[in-house]
Amino acid sequence: MQKIDLKGIYPPIVTPFLEGEVSYSYLTKNIEKLNKSGIKGVIVLGSNGENVFLSEEEKFNVVKTVMKSASKDLQIIVGTGCESTRETIILTNKLANMGADAALVVTPSYYGSKMNDEALIDYYSKVANKSEIPILLYNVPKFTGVNISANAVSVLSAHQNIIGMKDSSGSVNLLGQYLNSIESNFDVLVGTAGALLGALTLGCIGGVLALANIVPEKCVEIYQLVQEGNIKKARELQLRMIPVNDAVTSRYGISGLKYAMDLLGYQGGEVRSPLLPTKPDEQEMIRKILLRANLELIK
Repeated sequence: MQKIDLKGIYPPIVTPFLEGEVSYSYLTKNIEKLNKSGIKGVIVLGSNGENVFLSEEEKFNVVKTVMKSASKDLQIIVGTGCESTRETIILTNKLANMGADAALVVTPSYYGSKMNDEALIDYYSKVANKSEIPILLYNVPKFTGVNISANAVSVLSAHQNIIGMKDSSGSVNLLGQYLNSIESNFDVLVGTAGALLGALTLGCIGGVLALANIVPEKCVEIYQLVQEGNIKKARELQLRMIPVNDAVTSRYGISGLKYAMDLLGYQGGEVRSPLLPTKPDEQEMIRKILLRANLELIK
C-alpha cells in the first residue's frame, strides 16, 4: 500500500441541505472555493458532514460530487466507519473504487461498553486487512463515548495499512500519549482547531478542522507559520481564532458552522432534521464573534 503524505490542513466538509435534500450545487461551489485555499485535502462524510443522516446513495453522490469538483492535487479522505466490521469494509471498498485516497474510520459506539482495547484492535485490524485504501483511526469521544487508548493506538500503528489517526478528544495529555507510543511511520492529525498550535508543536503533522470550512486560509497560515518556526505570529493568530472555533463547534454546532459559512462566502445550506437551525439571537452572536476576529463578512 502506497504511503500518503498527510501533512497539512483538511476541512471535514459539511453536506449542505435545502428543504431536506442534499444541495449538490452548493457542495460543488464550496469545493471549488476550497480548491484555492491552500488546504491539503478534504474529509468527506465526517461528523460535520452529517454522515449519520445520509443514505448510502446520498453518500455515493456526495463523494462523486466532491471528486468531480476537487482539484487533482487535493486528497480525498472518506468517512466509512459503520457499526459492524462487515459494513465498514464494504463501504470502504465501494468508496475506494470511486477513487478515494484513504478512509477515516470512526470507532463503533452503539455497544460502547464492550469497545475495549481488544475489540478495537480486532475491528481496525480486520478493516485494514480487507481495505483497498489506507485507513486512519478516528477518535471522537464527544460523539461516540468511546476513547481509543494509547495502548490500542500503539498496537494499530504497526499495521502497514493503518497510516494515521484523527484525534478529536481535545485532550493534549492524551494526544501526547499517542505521540509517545506510535510507530515512526504513523501520523497523527489533530481534530480540534483550538489545539492546533499546541498539537503541531508536539508533533502532529496537520489538522482536520471544522474551522477550516469557514477560514481555511487562517488554518493553513497557522500551520505554515509553525513550519517556518514563527511561533509568536502563529500564537497570535491561534488566539484570534479560538473564539471563532468555539462558536462553530461546541457552542452552536453544525448549524452554527453552516451559518458562519454563509456569512463568509461559502454555501452552508441547512442542517437535516432532527438538528435544528440557528435562532436569530444565535445568528447575531455568531456575526459578532466573526467581526471581533476581524473577519470580513459578505452579508
